[in-house]
Amino acid sequence: MLFYEIKVNYQRQTGEDNPNKVKETYLVEGLNCADVENRLMEEIKPFIFGDCEVPSCKKVQFFDIFPNDGGEYWYKGRVEMITIDGDKETRKAVSVLVQASMLDDAVHALKQYLGTYDCEIISVAKSPIMDVIRAVN
Repeated sequence: MLFYEIKVNYQRQTGEDNPNKVKETYLVEGLNCADVENRLMEEIKPFIFGDCEVPSCKKVQFFDIFPNDGGEYWYKGRVEMITIDGDKETRKAVSVLVQASMLDDAVHALKQYLGTYDCEIISVAKSPIMDVIRAVN
């Protein structure tokens, strides 16, 4: 399956307060933009109050995604995977996504998850992604 990063603008009902306009980004697994947009709308339908707009949907590629139920945010890491073939060293940069509560936790989790790979963590930064919605098998 493929992953798509979808940006959505809508009015969100937040309890008894007046609805707030929000701009959120989600990562959704699916076949194409139409498929993932429908899946996302089903997920956020209970929170939508009024109009909803999807200004962008783009395919993204991640080497792996590491969820953590205790994590509050999603962090995007750039990692160089290292392969050695004889005397030749090859480095390939890939993106990974890890869920954590703080930057230090994200770095620690990445080190733990990628411990079996020969790689180097280049950068880790907080991502705008609110949630990852995987396809139902």
